[in-house]
Amino acid sequence: MNRIKEVLKEKSVKQTWLAEKLGKSYNMVNSYVQNRSQPSLETLFRIAELLNVDPTDLIDNNHSQKD
Repeated sequence: MNRIKEVLKEKSVKQTWLAEKLGKSYNMVNSYVQNRSQPSLETLFRIAELLNVDPTDLIDNNHSQKD
């Protein structure tokens, strides 16, 4: 799970802007935001750089995984 949606909201950044900066489709970024898919580590670090946050801020450390 990631916190991209929350961080975008905190930074008042639109998904379309992020998609453009990443060179990815809106649909791909939306799938990250909705946690339908997870970005690669490289993409996660690029998102963190673009949003000027620590990469760990984009990861939901409180999400408990069910076995």
